[in-house]
Amino acid sequence: MKTAMILAAGLGNRMRPLTDKTPKPLVEVNGKALLQYSLDAAKEAGIESLVINVHHLADQVENYLKNQDNFNVTISDERDELLDSGGGIANALPFISDDEFVLLNADTFWLDDQAENQSNLSALISVFDESRMDILIMCVPISRTTGHTGKGDFKIDSQGKLERYKGVENDPLIHAGVAILHRRIFDGISDKKFSINRCLDTAISHGRLFGHIMHGSWLTVGTVDAIHEAEAAIKRIG
Repeated sequence: MKTAMILAAGLGNRMRPLTDKTPKPLVEVNGKALLQYSLDAAKEAGIESLVINVHHLADQVENYLKNQDNFNVTISDERDELLDSGGGIANALPFISDDEFVLLNADTFWLDDQAENQSNLSALISVFDESRMDILIMCVPISRTTGHTGKGDFKIDSQGKLERYKGVENDPLIHAGVAILHRRIFDGISDKKFSINRCLDTAISHGRLFGHIMHGSWLTVGTVDAIHEAEAAIKRIG
């Protein structure tokens, strides 16, 4: 798997005033832009081509990407209109030649467990089986997250299939902002703007939404306070 898309078009409203002048993907955590964490993970996993959508302060993101010599980068331009998570991916499909591709979010990252032989992204790629799966999500127990303020997202069965969290399981799973998608999940969708949750629910109904539990710790940065939490976690975990 050599292609990835990075969702980098968000407004970052909860991180104002930082995001008034700096796009959220370029906000720094521990001296490194959030976007760079995704780029580093993609490089380590052998990704060669990137498609990245842009909207808020898009010129800054594009200029940052000009210095990335490790990838063939294509910009999916959403300057005129944000298309939501699903619409943004569907809009970028003409730039993606592969049937299966990695999806990354520019505001989440993780710290691999150095005792493991394989990085989390490489492990996710190795687990994907298109004959059984339409979507494979990297998941993490809520107890191993930093900066997450919501409830659980999923529960997982013994086969690795995911269902929506109903509020009763202990230590529910969180969507870690990384997934592998097969492009067929967008078949039959004509709407220009829609949430990727629409595709997740369809995959669940067909028994084709799977999860893979990551090792290490997961960090999300959605607020200014979460930056400090993430930096403290990086120093604590090393």
